[in-house]
Amino acid sequence: MTAILAIETSCDETAAAIVSSGTTIRSNIVASQIDLHAQYGGVFPEVASRAHAETISAVAGRALDEAEMTCADLDAIAVTQGPGLVGSLLVGINFAKGLALATGLPLLGINHLEGHAYSLWLAPGFSEAEFPILALIVSGGHSELLVMRAHGVYERIGGTIDDAAGEAFDKIGRLLGLPFPGGPNIERAAQSGALDAYSFPRAKTSGNYDFSFSGLKTAVMRAAAIQPSASARSRRERRAARTAQLRADVNINDVAAAFQDAVTDSLSATTCRAAKDFAVNAVYLSGGVSANQMLRNKLASALDVPLCFPPLFLCTDNAAMIGAAAHFRYLAGHRSGLDFEARASWRLSEDVYAD
Repeated sequence: MTAILAIETSCDETAAAIVSSGTTIRSNIVASQIDLHAQYGGVFPEVASRAHAETISAVAGRALDEAEMTCADLDAIAVTQGPGLVGSLLVGINFAKGLALATGLPLLGINHLEGHAYSLWLAPGFSEAEFPILALIVSGGHSELLVMRAHGVYERIGGTIDDAAGEAFDKIGRLLGLPFPGGPNIERAAQSGALDAYSFPRAKTSGNYDFSFSGLKTAVMRAAAIQPSASARSRRERRAARTAQLRADVNINDVAAAFQDAVTDSLSATTCRAAKDFAVNAVYLSGGVSANQMLRNKLASALDVPLCFPPLFLCTDNAAMIGAAAHFRYLAGHRSGLDFEARASWRLSEDVYAD
């Protein structure tokens, strides 16, 4: 039985967890920064990295305490290496390197997207499907479709060509005057809205399994916001035009409902087509947007194979998922040197641990 201390600081959550055997959570501590970033309507990178530095030691200590373990009980230390905000990543990476150097424990740098994929293995009652499996990872920074051929073996078949789905939720949430993060607040507002109040586009892309949400975002802004004058030519006028103002006659709930319907239609239709084309045995949904109930319902009703997704507390960024992914990498013999660097961009289909 392996016991791994995992660290996650890729964006705005300072997290540490102890995971045993890749499936059992011994502790899972998350220090949220939502209140810090709410005033900006999104994540402010410098604020995020500073908050990580202030809390990482206490969060890791609490993870060990709640698991009733010490470093002597661990088999390895894992940390998110990327993708993510470089400043935030470096805080977690440097903390993990220091701890590995002090204890002599093996160190594993883990891909954040792989962590999301393996969050399913931590779900109560989870039973691993036979490969190949289609993984849809949708969050604030990522919208990816990957075929998992085996543990740690991925074929990236599609992804967003512009905004990630969660990013689009945040931007439209900000336009509608809803609190950050946009996803859960748009979902809440949409419950009282009319799906047919607006006819927003479902983008078609040149890639068979790609997504695009920037056009949808623009369509929502044109339908719901006051449009800037065509004569706005000065720098000040252009800056003011970028701060969209909602029209007084707009029903926020209707916009939220129609927008959410468009996003989830795009995600579900493309995923269902890929599931058939690649003859997968299951679809694994993960990432922050996987918490969206409409998306879950659409996929469950349209797929011909089982749909699996993590419990809500494992949808958003957390360290337990990094520990789950690290378990399989540890068994495969993966180890990271103390000289590895943060990776702001890192597709999961690449040779994940190549130098």
